[in-house]
Order: sequence, then structure tokens, then C-alpha cells
Amino acid sequence: MTAMRRWTVRRAVPLGILASLGLAGTAAAQGRDTAAVRLAGREAWRTDFSRRTVPSGEIVSGGVNRDGIPAIDRPRFESAAAAGRWLGRRDPVVVVEHGGQVKAYPLAILIWHEIVNDVVGGQPVAVTYCPLCNTALAFERRFDGQVLDFGVTGRLRYSDLVMYDRQTETWWQQATGEGIVGRYAGRRLVRVPSTILGWSQARQLHPRITVLSRQTGFTRDYGRNPYVRYDDWGNRPFADFFPLGADQRFPMMERMVSVDRGPGWAAPLSLLRERRVAQAQVEGLPFVVFWSEGAASAVDDRTTAQGREVGQTAVFDRRVEGRLLTFTADRGGFRDRETGSRWDLAGRAVSGPLRGRRLRAVPHENPFWFAWVAFRPNTTVWR
Repeated sequence: MTAMRRWTVRRAVPLGILASLGLAGTAAAQGRDTAAVRLAGREAWRTDFSRRTVPSGEIVSGGVNRDGIPAIDRPRFESAAAAGRWLGRRDPVVVVEHGGQVKAYPLAILIWHEIVNDVVGGQPVAVTYCPLCNTALAFERRFDGQVLDFGVTGRLRYSDLVMYDRQTETWWQQATGEGIVGRYAGRRLVRVPSTILGWSQARQLHPRITVLSRQTGFTRDYGRNPYVRYDDWGNRPFADFFPLGADQRFPMMERMVSVDRGPGWAAPLSLLRERRVAQAQVEGLPFVVFWSEGAASAVDDRTTAQGREVGQTAVFDRRVEGRLLTFTADRGGFRDRETGSRWDLAGRAVSGPLRGRRLRAVPHENPFWFAWVAFRPNTTVWR
């Protein structure tokens, strides 16, 4: 993502300008509607622009063309020891665990690429990150009988990354995994559980973890943050693109822990910092949120490793072998009241009667408040 995209999101090019460029007439001659002309711009897309689930005016230029922010399609990985020579203790990494394999994707790299097309434990996954919304989500790439590869359209909706798949060129909303333009408009990608952890915590919890290497095939200043002080609480980024205006329940740049279930559920990290544990039930799913310190903001300081402390979260189903557990914070870890077992941030019982058991991870994220409420205006908020 370029520095221009850091602060400025240009509105769609007016039709008058398109006409002056000869684009509107060309598209009309091809039978394309004016919304398709505006969405496609001067690029050649195979997208079926007649299929849309959102108003075309909500999708705007992010200041770069398609693949101007290049996805990583052939990721290389290195050992924890090798990664430890360049990652700081609190450097935030996206951790994905599947099929007995654990991989870490440093935001120091993702902030420059936004998408990694990979395979974890035999499962094709897309690991994605939108720095403007702080949305780090992983999705299954197997979809409708094929494996999709994802890239960056260069467009935004409510400041969030709009992705596309190279097989059908459907446009996908990164924050929700929903197809919004093209063949799969109205369909949703399947989430893969992931969490943002500080590097030291990730390595401690997963000693055999492998880490996305800086040998990406691209020349980028990995470790430098191009969005210095972006997440200051006083900022109001791109509020004019929100359909309902800014929701004032929290500062726009407040980080939340959120669960995309039903109308949505979210809790502010500023409150979790005090409580360390939150418990709720949404649509029949009882879950617990664990919070601990140890992770830096990737979009604060000039380097991702030196950002201010924001903490790290994990979300789990509270049921173990048919038994509903209730949790409290305990000496740097967590304890369930029913058995007195102690649990770590990976959802593993490390001592007590349930030692060796593991809680089931629930997909969650840590978006900025403005981004979460823009897509889920009826969200439940934990107080």
C-alpha cells in the first residue's frame, strides 16, 4: 500500500471525466452499465459487474491499481530461530494453526502485501490484513469445487480492502469475506481461526512454529510502518464513506475484539485490559475471550516492533466434553472455576484436572471500532 493510500481515499472518477477519456462511450458500446464503467476504470476486468450486492458508489479507489499492492503467491518460511533474528519481542504476527501445523505471518510483511495465498496443514488458506481497518482474517481458499487465489483490487469500501479472486475475478469484502461484485456476489468465504500475537508469545506457545520469510520476491522495507500514528484515538479516517455516519459509542480507532456471529459481538480492548476475561453467548455459542499484554500496534511507531502496547486476544468455545466452563484471570494465565485448571492463551489446560485438554478456537478479529460498526451497525457490545 502506498503512502498516498495512508491518508487519502479518492472518490470514484466522475462519469464526465470518463466520457472525456472515451471510456464511457466504449463501455456503452459494449453494453456495460455506467456503474460497471466506474468500477472497472481503465482496467480490463472479467468481473460480471451486473451482479452486485452493494451500491457501486460505496466502492472507491484506494489510490493504486489492481495488484498495485502485490499479494504473496509463493510464500517462503523460516524457522523460529531465524525469524527471531529480525522480529522484536512484541512484533505482531498473525498465527494460523491447522492440521498440526502452525505458521506465523508478521504484520511487518503483511502491511506491504495484505494477502498471502498459502497452504497450512494441507488446507489452502488466504491470510489477509487490511491496515486501514486492522482486520486480520484467514479464509479457506477451497470454494465451489476449486481453489481460489486472491489479489488486491486497489479499491476500498468503508476503508476496507476489496479483494478479488483470479479464477472468476469476483470482488470480495475482506472484513466480512462476502462476495460483493461478480459471479459469487452474495456468497461468503469460510473463516479459518487466526489470532494476532506478539512474536515472543507466539514462539512460546508454539515452539515449532514457522514464519513467513522476508524473501518474498519483492523489495520492501519490511519492519517499517508506512502508517505512522495512524491509530491515534483522535483520528477520524475516511468517515465520509460511512453510510450512517460515525458511531460515537467508542473512539473510532478503539481496538475491539469481535466475533462475527448473528448481528456481531464486540468488546473494547481498553476494558479487556482491566478485566482480561470476557464471556458471552451469541446464537447458542458460549465463548470466552482471553486478553494479555505482549503485542505492539503495527500502525503506531515508525517500526512495527516499537508500536505502543495494545495486547493480544484469543477466543474459545467454553464447552469441554459437554461441560460449560467459567473463566477468571489468574497469575498471568487463566483458570476455570469448575475444576481449577489453568489455561494458556492457546486455549490449552496446562495444569489441573483438565490438563491436556484444549478449547476449540472461535474465529475472531481485532478491528478498529469504526470498521467493525460500519459493517455491523447492530452489533452487541460487551460492557
